[in-house]
Amino acid sequence: MSEPQRPHTWRIGVIGAGRVGAVLASVLRAEGHEVVSVAGESDASRRRIDALLPGVTVEKPSAVARDCDLLLLTVPDDMLANVVDVLAASGSLHRGQFVVHTSGRHGLAVLDPATAVGARPVAMHPAMTFSGTELDLGRLSGCVFGVTADDAERNVVTSLVGDLGGRPMWVPEERRTLYHAGLAHGANHLVTLVAEAMEMLSAAGGDDPAGTLRPLLEAALDNALNQGDAALTGPIVRGDVNTVKAHLADLATNAPQTLPSYVAMARATMARALADGRLLPIRGATLTRVLDAAEASSVTALPAPRPGTFH
Repeated sequence: MSEPQRPHTWRIGVIGAGRVGAVLASVLRAEGHEVVSVAGESDASRRRIDALLPGVTVEKPSAVARDCDLLLLTVPDDMLANVVDVLAASGSLHRGQFVVHTSGRHGLAVLDPATAVGARPVAMHPAMTFSGTELDLGRLSGCVFGVTADDAERNVVTSLVGDLGGRPMWVPEERRTLYHAGLAHGANHLVTLVAEAMEMLSAAGGDDPAGTLRPLLEAALDNALNQGDAALTGPIVRGDVNTVKAHLADLATNAPQTLPSYVAMARATMARALADGRLLPIRGATLTRVLDAAEASSVTALPAPRPGTFH
């Protein structure tokens, strides 16, 4: 099969009708591209296909790959390499075909078996969280896609991202994992941080922790994104040792599960405040001793291991 030029519309196949794949395919379909088939085996995947891709044929992965010009691989990170290996070994991929995966962690190397048969590899990760429902369709507007591609594929990828309503961030192959770590640290760990803050407020007697935190967190996030470290406020930056000490004592008693992350984030905040000169070194040294003592106490308070167990 000869290498195709960029057509007005793509014949798209989707392997993996999870939260991401079904949504991306639905948006591309609405933009005039033809979604020819999709592979998805779980009950949840079939429900997403029915809701977001009505009328699209459900096929086995090999059949999906054979019948499209642009193949979207929207499978979990740990499955991606095996999926590509199997498709390439079975002869399901062809020369000139665009093979696009949506993994944040992986770049082009994971697609080497596809490249070896003449396919054109692209890594295109949406920096967005998905529910896998119609609610996601409007959220892609303005979404950044972390893209890794060779120069020959850049125009096509820019057009594809544009059809999805997004804009590309070009990520070098060797920085792909760092890119994904930044997103995970900023978004996934934020969820843990917010959940723990709500637990603290509940323990303090709050009947609407989310409502209490929402305006504060929205302002803090907006300030952080616009000002960076200059947005830091609170007892660590001010060097309020006694306030931090009181926090630690109360958390140890009433919300001990949140103490390790509080200490870790306090250390990170202190380091940044010291680096930009807002916290005096003498105050930082005192805070370090307070945090060290709290950490040591929390370890001491752990239950002793049962005889015969390994830790």
